[in-house]
Amino acid sequence: MYDAGERMSVVRPRKSLGQHFLVDQNVARKIVDALDAPEGSPVIEIGPGMGALTGMLASRYPRFTALDVDLRAVEHLRSEMPDVDVRHEDVLTVNWAALDADGAGLYVIGNLPYNITSPILFSLFASAAHVRCALLMMQLEVAQRIVAQPRTKAYGILSVASQLFSKPVLLFQVSRNVFRPKPAVTSAVVRLDFSARSPEIPYEGMLSRTVRAAFNQRRKTLRNSLAALARECGRSVPDKWAGCRAEELRPEEFIEMARYLTR
Repeated sequence: MYDAGERMSVVRPRKSLGQHFLVDQNVARKIVDALDAPEGSPVIEIGPGMGALTGMLASRYPRFTALDVDLRAVEHLRSEMPDVDVRHEDVLTVNWAALDADGAGLYVIGNLPYNITSPILFSLFASAAHVRCALLMMQLEVAQRIVAQPRTKAYGILSVASQLFSKPVLLFQVSRNVFRPKPAVTSAVVRLDFSARSPEIPYEGMLSRTVRAAFNQRRKTLRNSLAALARECGRSVPDKWAGCRAEELRPEEFIEMARYLTR
């Protein structure tokens, strides 16, 4: 079995890329097992780094592709695993539709760099039609925001978007001690089931503007936080929401609000 811990010296983690390489094979196996994709499914790994997950994934899923922005890691993995499809690509600009060429829907897995976790998530939401499931490791605090419920402090923009486009579940926490270098925080693995997404409206456009305007002034009532956007649309905030704050609305109510503003 390829040991990322033994070979980590080949590619030194770069702080600028937010790299923390997983070096515990037991944890790696637990993560791969949690993906549980049907045989023959197209599986995409984000940021394989030193390949802690890559070898196991490639052996289980013939339709496997790994994407990494770090050319050093790509070249090293190509050398160590010449039969694996390892591509030098930036996940923030990758064409998810092209990867899902046959329309089967992708299974995405990865240990996300903390500094770009949210942009990666929103890129997946924007291409939700091409993703069936994502199993992602991230900072515990971000994972908790993803699954947060209304009327809680953690509930915000990421909670609304995640719960509109998927059914998120926080599976388990991961100790900082299984990474090199050790991050300052605990991590967690989250599964996002995109087959449960709400198909009524895309997150782009009015829905995104409504959610962001509401939470950017979350201490204000929606009558005030959405006032400028409502005026721009020639509307006023409906009475049933006017006295509420953003954290009181369920994700589905933001769709209803966005529809009302654009009607």
